[in-house]
Amino acid sequence: MVLDFSALRPRDAYGWMISTILPRPIAWVSTISAEGKSNLAPFSFFQGVTANPPTLMFVPVNKRDGSKKDTVQNIEAVPEFVINLVSFELAEQMNASAALLPYGESEFERFGIAAAPSDRIRPPRVAAAPVAFECALERIVLIGEGPLAANVVFGRILVAHVNDAVLGADGRPDAGKLDLIGRLGGESFTRTRDRFDLERPD
Repeated sequence: MVLDFSALRPRDAYGWMISTILPRPIAWVSTISAEGKSNLAPFSFFQGVTANPPTLMFVPVNKRDGSKKDTVQNIEAVPEFVINLVSFELAEQMNASAALLPYGESEFERFGIAAAPSDRIRPPRVAAAPVAFECALERIVLIGEGPLAANVVFGRILVAHVNDAVLGADGRPDAGKLDLIGRLGGESFTRTRDRFDLERPD
């Protein structure tokens, strides 16, 4: 299934975003350098921002020496990226891709992560990701200076790739089938298979 967000009503875009962007998700961000080298890195400061226009946000903080991470450097050079959501079966590969590699060395190749071409942008997506959002850079907002200062990256969603296997009988993403992981404190993670329902008041 492929969704064209430019053709969706804001309410429909909102429905898709809130049913796939679950609490404390991980943005596994794929980018490409001006020289065509792919990069893949996870970020846990990640959230949907608005459905009109459909926009995501993730935050790569500066390295300990105050320099920008490879992801930010790539987006500044090629203003496109893919936000890949991380299922439990991808947890080990996602964690491996957090390793510090020399600039220009691809995590896809280093850790044997299968890539798939995107529809509208240059960076590849993670082939096995249950959901992948192709995004065009909206803006980068700098907050702070030096080590751990924030580069708040906003991206306009152009296309969403949703694996049919994660859809429920109603045609919408099912949290249990998505089986996304999220960050907790320290080295702990959680999964979306444990959940409960509450009826919202009017």
